[in-house]
Amino acid sequence: MKALTVIILFTLFAGVAQAQRVCGSETYKHQLLQANPSLQNSFDAVELQIAKATKKFAARDTTLNEVINIPVVIHVIYKTAAQNITDAQINSQLTALNNDFANLNADKAKRPGVFSAVAADVRIKFCLAQVDPQGKKTTGIVRKSTTVDLFSADDAMKSSLRGGNNPWDNKKYLNIWVCALTGRSLGYATPPGTNAGIDGVVIAFDVFGTVGSLRASFNKGRTATHEVGHWMGLKHLWGDTDCGDDGIDDTPRQKTYNFGTPVFPTVTTCSPNANGDMFMNYMDFSDDAAMNMFTNDQKKRMRALFATGNIRNSFLSSFACDSNLAQAGPIPTVVVPVAAPVPVVKVNQIKVYPNPVQNNLMIDNKNVNASNPQIIQIFNTVGVKVYTGSLTKENSNINLSQLTAGIYIVKIGENSNQFTTKFIKQ
Repeated sequence: MKALTVIILFTLFAGVAQAQRVCGSETYKHQLLQANPSLQNSFDAVELQIAKATKKFAARDTTLNEVINIPVVIHVIYKTAAQNITDAQINSQLTALNNDFANLNADKAKRPGVFSAVAADVRIKFCLAQVDPQGKKTTGIVRKSTTVDLFSADDAMKSSLRGGNNPWDNKKYLNIWVCALTGRSLGYATPPGTNAGIDGVVIAFDVFGTVGSLRASFNKGRTATHEVGHWMGLKHLWGDTDCGDDGIDDTPRQKTYNFGTPVFPTVTTCSPNANGDMFMNYMDFSDDAAMNMFTNDQKKRMRALFATGNIRNSFLSSFACDSNLAQAGPIPTVVVPVAAPVPVVKVNQIKVYPNPVQNNLMIDNKNVNASNPQIIQIFNTVGVKVYTGSLTKENSNINLSQLTAGIYIVKIGENSNQFTTKFIKQ
């Protein structure tokens, strides 16, 4: 790394001053290790998880097709009106993230053909959280006024006591803090394995999204794409050392970072062939307009974090993207609106198991009998109903062999007497 924080350098290119992206995530990681050397054990454990999971991917690539949904909470920390960015700007960033991770970005047409062959749809989607940690409905946007002029990479924006806002549960939400940063900072991310109280991504307010008052070279939302890549375990292409290694097989070795808008091919002494650097990769330092791809092996590394038993696996059972699961407040029971006496159906009386499930889903509901049938419906993550039926006995066995692998929502009953949960089909 060239600097302690994320800065922008200005260099002369063809007589014109250019803004240069420099990411501080790797330096931030070194700072964390200096303060707490034992974190290295956690980082090493994550690397072992990634290695084991990616090896399994090679043998069973169908596991790479399941869409992973990531609930996001945006903490807008502002002192001025300009820093209090609009909902439209926030939504534009979510759109950019989803397009970039799905390989649906319009500018992928500029990608050199030799690299298009390894470009990936990561199959990861981001939504603004619809359910907060207390089970209430939310927009996924938290706005916090502060007296702090500028934040640095010391994580103050992540603490209410230091002028920022505390994170939501990092096992269920990706926390992104948007604020004013020192120098000409763009942002930084915590590596997987970091303490839960600081886990997430920090982005400067004027490089977040694709609409609003944004820095000209960083106005397509790629700073967030880059930093979320770090949050999911990706490294810089040059491995943060001269002609280093990012641990990814299908990204060519390169001498150092690129900046601005390079021209293909950009060849250095470290290039393995005449194709040169993959400067259009989101994990380089090129301008937003020059970035347009992740690779297949980067996809595998990111998705490895969500494999069974791995550090971000809990996101597979997060309910926070589904507004149907939000309540007006935490309610331990569901009341059936009938004449008195009013029976109460306790949530723990309904069991849906096993989870994950392979073929047969069991529904155990103590209130189901021949005279009290209940409707059961199963939906996929985009809201399409894939099963409907009636429960007429205490134990019901539903055959799911016809469903593809993925996350599904099961709803039992109707209206206020409805129980909803989520399961994973393997």
